[in-house]
Amino acid sequence: MFNLSILLESSTQKYPNRTAFTFQDTSLSYTQFNGAVNQVANGLVQSGIEKGDKVALSCLNIPYFPIVYFGILKAGAVVVPLSVLLKESEVEYHLQDSEAKAYFCFVGNEALPMGERGYKGFNNAPNCKDFYMIMPTPTMESPIKDTKTLGGLMNGQSPSFEFVMTSPEDTALIIYTSGTTGKPTGAELSHSNIFMNAMLCKDLLELTYEDKSLVVLPLFHIFSMTVLMINSVYCGAEGVLLARFDPQDAIDTMIQHEITVFAGVPTMYWALTNFEVDKKDIETIAKKLKTAVSGGASLPVNVIKSFEKKFDVKIIEGYGMSEGSPVVTFNQKDVGCKPGSIGTPIWGVQVKLVDADGNEVPQGEKGELIYKGHNVMKGYYNKPEANAKTIKNGWLYSGDIATKDEDGFYYIVDRTKDMIIRGGLNVYPREVEEAMMGHEAVSLVAVIGVPSEARGEEIKACVVLKPDFTITEDELMAWTKSQIADYKYPRIIEFMDALPMSATGKILKKELRK
Repeated sequence: MFNLSILLESSTQKYPNRTAFTFQDTSLSYTQFNGAVNQVANGLVQSGIEKGDKVALSCLNIPYFPIVYFGILKAGAVVVPLSVLLKESEVEYHLQDSEAKAYFCFVGNEALPMGERGYKGFNNAPNCKDFYMIMPTPTMESPIKDTKTLGGLMNGQSPSFEFVMTSPEDTALIIYTSGTTGKPTGAELSHSNIFMNAMLCKDLLELTYEDKSLVVLPLFHIFSMTVLMINSVYCGAEGVLLARFDPQDAIDTMIQHEITVFAGVPTMYWALTNFEVDKKDIETIAKKLKTAVSGGASLPVNVIKSFEKKFDVKIIEGYGMSEGSPVVTFNQKDVGCKPGSIGTPIWGVQVKLVDADGNEVPQGEKGELIYKGHNVMKGYYNKPEANAKTIKNGWLYSGDIATKDEDGFYYIVDRTKDMIIRGGLNVYPREVEEAMMGHEAVSLVAVIGVPSEARGEEIKACVVLKPDFTITEDELMAWTKSQIADYKYPRIIEFMDALPMSATGKILKKELRK
C-alpha cells in the first residue's frame, strides 16, 4: 500500500520547522503546510469524497495549489489539475470527461476571471456535486452568492488526518494533454508513476533539503508538478512560488531568495537571455544558482549558449510528456551532457526509434520515439481507442520524431503532427527554426505548414526580431536558403511582435495556423 502524500508526512517528521513553500512575504513551514493539507482532507472526507473519486483544481502558483493537491491525495482521491486559462465550455468538458465529483477554483481577477468561468462551467457539469471558490484569504466570502469556499471547507477541521491508504497502481492524477489536434485527453498516472519520477529527478538534479526551487512554471503542468513541487516535498526542500512568469520578477526572486534550482520552458530561457540584467545581479544569481533545467519543448542551441554565457550556469535539457510522468530522457551528469540533446533514458526506462511499421531505424536515421518502463501512464481515462493507438505491447508511441547519435544521445527533430509535407518531401519545422535562429537579427521563430495548391503544403516562418535589428523578408529568406536544403527554406515569412503562447510558455502553433 502506498499514497504519494506519505512524502509530505515524512518530510514533516524530519524537517518540521523548515520552510516548505514561500509566496511573496508568506512562508509556510512543513508543519503548517501539512496541517492545512490535513484540514482540506478532513473537509473532503466529511463532504462525502471517497477513495478513487476525482477532484478538479484550477489555481495559480500560490500556496493553495499544493495545499489542495496534497489534501485530495490524502483523502485517497484523484487530482485533476486544470489550466487556469480554460473558458467555461472547456471547464465543463474537463469536469464531465474526468467525472469529477468536486471542483476547487481560484477566484482570479478582472483580467483572468477564473472563478466566474469555472463556476459557469461547473453549473453545466451535473456530475460534479461541489464547487469551492479559492479566495486570497481564508476568511473572505465568495463574490458569487451561495457558493462555498476553500476557507469554509477548512474552517473548524482538525490539522491531523490519517491518510487513506491506496495501492501504488491506483490512479493519483489525471493530467490533460494539450489537445493540439482535438479534444484534450486525460492521462492517468498512478502513485507509483509519479513517485518513481520524482525520486529519479531528485538524483538527476542532485536536490537536497537545503535547495530552493523557483516554481514559476504553472503547477498544473506535469513538469512543474513533479520535478519541482513533489520533488521539493520529497526532499524537504523549499519551493518559492511565482504566480506568473515575468523576467524582472524572476530575476528579483532569484536574488531575494537565493534560488539554487530553476526549471523552465524554452520561452522562459529566451526571455531571460534577452532581458537586460545588471552585471552585479547576474553575479549574485550565479553564486547560488547551481541547476537550470529545461523541458516542455526543444531548446534552440543558440539560446542554450546565450543563457549559459550570461548566467554562468549550464542548462540541463531533458525530454518528457504528460503520459511519461513526465521525464523519459535526461542529460545525466554521470553519463554525460550534450547541448541540443535530450540526453539518454533515465533509469528503468527503455527508448527506441521506429519507422511507420514499428521497426527500429538504424542509428542516425529519423524515427518516432517510443518508450516503456515505470513512467508509462496507465492509459487515457475512458479512451480505449486512443489507448490502443498510443500504447502497444507496453511501448508508448510519443508522436515525436528523433535521431540517436553514436553515443546513444537522442535529439528531437519534431512532432509527427507538426511535420510539413511540401511537394511530397518531409520537412521538420524544428530543423528550419534552428537554422533561422542562427541569424543575428532573429530572436524567436515558429515554422508551420500552410495549404498550397502547387505543393500541398508550403513552409511559413513567423519571426520575432531582436530589438534594434532590421531585415527584410527576402533577405532573411535568402539567408535561410543558404543554410539548409532548397526544399526546406520558408517561402513565406511574417514578422510579428510576439508569438502566441500557452500558460505553460509553449508556442501555440495551432493559433498561427488560423
